[in-house]
Amino acid sequence: MKHRPRLFTIVFLLAVSACSKKVAEPSGKTPDGRDSTTGTTQSCSGSSSDILGMTIFPSDNAWNQDISSLNADPLSGQILASYASSGIKADFGSGLWENAPIGIPYVVVCGSQQKLPVIFRSNGYDGNYGSESDPGPYPVPLNAPIEGNGSGDAHVLVVDKDNDMLYELYNASVNGDHWEASSGAVFDLTSDQLRPNGWTSADAAGLPIFPGLVKYDEVASGNIHHAIRFTLTSSNVKPGYISPARHGVNSSGGQYSIPFGAKIRLKSNFDISTFPANDQVILKALKKYGLILADIGSNMYISGAPDPRWNNDELQQLGKVKASDFEVVKTN
Repeated sequence: MKHRPRLFTIVFLLAVSACSKKVAEPSGKTPDGRDSTTGTTQSCSGSSSDILGMTIFPSDNAWNQDISSLNADPLSGQILASYASSGIKADFGSGLWENAPIGIPYVVVCGSQQKLPVIFRSNGYDGNYGSESDPGPYPVPLNAPIEGNGSGDAHVLVVDKDNDMLYELYNASVNGDHWEASSGAVFDLTSDQLRPNGWTSADAAGLPIFPGLVKYDEVASGNIHHAIRFTLTSSNVKPGYISPARHGVNSSGGQYSIPFGAKIRLKSNFDISTFPANDQVILKALKKYGLILADIGSNMYISGAPDPRWNNDELQQLGKVKASDFEVVKTN
């Protein structure tokens, strides 16, 4: 994750809490016997729609900033030239890909959720970044969904809906009565506080992942009110980082590239009228809030949470939107 290009795994959406009563959701079982739409048999009154009523960072936070009127970088054309023909790829959807659901999962828990120890370690996939991690315990249910069913980046994201806290793990796995991971980060969703300078998180850029995900419930509500996480190949990522990112990697981008934390936005004159309604919601957000570079991966891959309600054919139409239809936002 931190010092090498990261694999883009595909994962399962969970958006319930993990307390006492079961939430009524569409039926179905995973191979391990969990509910296919919740990933757990433990839940309270929380659900994916709870996020619509939550404060996901203050209105002046970089994730929530309206960038539609900011100046474009005068070198925007040169920066985007090497991947100008790359279309947007929605790295989320419904169903399975290579036996794993598509997207980055999250689970909503109650304030009463039991906190469990987290041990930071290395393994065959990546190293130990415990020195740049927030210590446990974390309120992560032992049956919380793991990105890629534990393969690849194996992110685990937990939202405490009662205390407005976010807990994220990278390269995570369960070992008996506790969690293990390469790194972990805790974010107060009511605060603008960034991680210590130079620290990673569950994401390579030291950013939170959850706020940058496209989520079905917010799209269905008609509006996305935040920037969206995206990736570029190492050759298009300038070494280093700018705020709100706090961590960089050994990328190989040159003069005409952007660092972690940089934003690009869809041009205001791009015609979105022919796209499906849900796609239009996403494209409007790309004009107002833009994309924020958070990791090394494939060019123009945008991140979201899996959900059985996504229409994959509609999401694929986003590929008609090319990097050349964007502009780099000028930074100070």
